[in-house]
Amino acid sequence: MTDIPSNLPTTIVGSYVQPDWLIDREKFHSLAPPRVRAKTIWRIEEQFLENAQDAATLAAVHDFETAGLDIIGDGEIRRESYSNRFATMLDGVDVDNPGVVRGRSGNPLNVPRVVGPISRKESVQARDVAFLRSATDKLIKATVPGPFTLAAQVVDEHYNDQEACAMGFADAVNAEIKDMFAAGADIVQLDEPWMEAWPDKADDFAVKAVNRALDGVAGTTAIHMCFGYAFSVKNKPSGYSFLDALDAADVDIVSVEAAQPDLDLSVLECLPSKRIMLGVLDLGDMEVETPEIIADRIRAGLQVIPAERLIIAPDCGMKYMPRDVAFGKLQSMVAGTEIVRNELGIG
Repeated sequence: MTDIPSNLPTTIVGSYVQPDWLIDREKFHSLAPPRVRAKTIWRIEEQFLENAQDAATLAAVHDFETAGLDIIGDGEIRRESYSNRFATMLDGVDVDNPGVVRGRSGNPLNVPRVVGPISRKESVQARDVAFLRSATDKLIKATVPGPFTLAAQVVDEHYNDQEACAMGFADAVNAEIKDMFAAGADIVQLDEPWMEAWPDKADDFAVKAVNRALDGVAGTTAIHMCFGYAFSVKNKPSGYSFLDALDAADVDIVSVEAAQPDLDLSVLECLPSKRIMLGVLDLGDMEVETPEIIADRIRAGLQVIPAERLIIAPDCGMKYMPRDVAFGKLQSMVAGTEIVRNELGIG
């Protein structure tokens, strides 16, 4: 396992701002986070798209390193949403003839249909990880959608049982995670926002599905929980409906958003065996927080979680923000963290 620093390391949660030359931002903002492919958002022709995404990924890495992050991601620049790049590449999943479900906001969404046994014919993201590894000497974190959330974002016409469907996805995710570590990832993060959206179903089998996805995985792992993108979810609760059960999950780190929802941080006491990736950037506010505001949010976290168990991050993905705002927030996050490190003598 990777030795993650214990001096309040800073990182990105997942997505970063895709440049306007790469995507049609107006079209992108008009869509709910897509579950099937949304190829029309890309401005670059198909034969040039991967090279363009490589260039945009390097630009994101440059921003992260310039801002001073300790653990770097690739900004999920290649993705139309956090989940569809992986979900639409699996066997047993029909994306050309989608089904319809209700999204977290209650609006209908086109989603893949599960029409056969879920399997993965080849790695979806190993090249992404290897490219990121070649672009930085810092620790790197890669993300993949978790099995519970994947099962929530499909119409299941094969298993006819959501738990069985989640376990099918878990096996595919397990193979993917192992390939991501083999490609050079220091941390792999599962994105599982639907555990919070469907807490009753999560109680039944979410941890079981996550543990199956992590079976035999030797690297450092994280799980991200959130209430949805700030772009579309404005009023967020101050507590999680599904959190304490994650102490039994085979992950090392639990990522929570805390700034925008003004989270009651005492809820984190229910995760004594985990490191906490604490969201300290409010992505619903287009004002860049001062370093002093960030330092106050970290100090509040330290009232509940000791410094050696805290990792500092934005609340959630930043892809819906203007780049100057996102970059400014990351700079303030690093500066605010440095204030607290100096106070603690761990800079």
